[in-house]
Amino acid sequence: MSNDQNQNTAQTLPAMAKIPRDRLNDYTAESTAIRQGFIKEQTKTAIDHITHSSFDPAMLPGNIENFVGVAQVPIGLAGPLYVHGDHTNGHYYIPMATTEGTLVASYSRGMRLLNACGGARVTIAERVMQRAPVFHFDCAADARAFGAWVADNTSTIAAAAETTTSVGKLRDIQQWCVGPKHFLRFNYETGDAAGQNMAGKATQAACEWIRENYKPSVSYTLSGAIDTDKKHSAMNTLHSRGARVIAEIVIPCDTLQSIMGVTVQQLFKGRNVSNLGGLLAGTANNGMHAANGLAALFIATGQDAANIAESHAGMTYVEMRDNGDLYWSITLPSLIVATYGGGTGLATQKECLDILGCYGADKVGKFIEICAATVLAGELSLASAVLAGDWVDAHDKLGRNRP
Repeated sequence: MSNDQNQNTAQTLPAMAKIPRDRLNDYTAESTAIRQGFIKEQTKTAIDHITHSSFDPAMLPGNIENFVGVAQVPIGLAGPLYVHGDHTNGHYYIPMATTEGTLVASYSRGMRLLNACGGARVTIAERVMQRAPVFHFDCAADARAFGAWVADNTSTIAAAAETTTSVGKLRDIQQWCVGPKHFLRFNYETGDAAGQNMAGKATQAACEWIRENYKPSVSYTLSGAIDTDKKHSAMNTLHSRGARVIAEIVIPCDTLQSIMGVTVQQLFKGRNVSNLGGLLAGTANNGMHAANGLAALFIATGQDAANIAESHAGMTYVEMRDNGDLYWSITLPSLIVATYGGGTGLATQKECLDILGCYGADKVGKFIEICAATVLAGELSLASAVLAGDWVDAHDKLGRNRP
């Protein structure tokens, strides 16, 4: 299409009113009310529900723009769930925000099984957040030479990065040379924050220091895409993004039969089928539905919901023990959560974290362990329901809400 045609098309489009906002202070009840009136006028839609919230808009800078109201998602309580790890040792009630009937009931059933087996044991293997710039060269030899220079100057690069944060610490820098490009992956420890913005700001400072000090001159792109922000990747599965956490349980055969109505042998064979199907489909998770429990927890506790893209990835491993018991574990290699910053301090989200005893400083390890144990409960419940034949019946009974 020519420029003249583009201009003619633009001229025929109706003029649209701009969303009103106050450039001096847009987070007031007055600004919100003006936009609510704007919606009604422009769309002829009654908004009797989204306009009701229990908090002052003044707390929202940094969380939302053009604020008009709230989306009310029902919160159910699952549990109790017994978890023991490095940061947990007790029972927890799990707030889950969802509109899917049977979800809370299913997770509660899985938690009952875990409790009867002594609780879920959870181990955090590591936790880092990345930003991954790429540096541009004319040939591969120049890129290789740059990589050697980075390795020799890592401590100084780390110091430059850490000038931007009082919390973040650069653990290491991974490197990959591809053609004339040199990819770096900066791995940060980020305290109780998820750390994406922290890592981005710190890495930009580090790259600027590199640009000023590396001779000859060098250019870079701040994200070379191998940090795979809000996308699943094999890179994250191997090297972790967020927490690599493992939840595990040993299930006696009699306990499984009495609570779930299936045998250890049935569950073990079902796992083999799921592995085969997952291999055929090329899935990012050979388990059942980690995204279900995590999404419900994320929404309830103010996590960045888009991080489900990375966080749902998982690897389930089971084995039959010589005594007839079943060992079951799930490893989440890129669980991204926070107990401070982002949406965690908003009104209802903070309350849900408080229910878990997980709001604020030095609580992220505890929250990670609870999240992983919750996922494990859901895996066992759904796997058993499919084999016992009550999966569809449960959804018919609890999952139908139609006018």
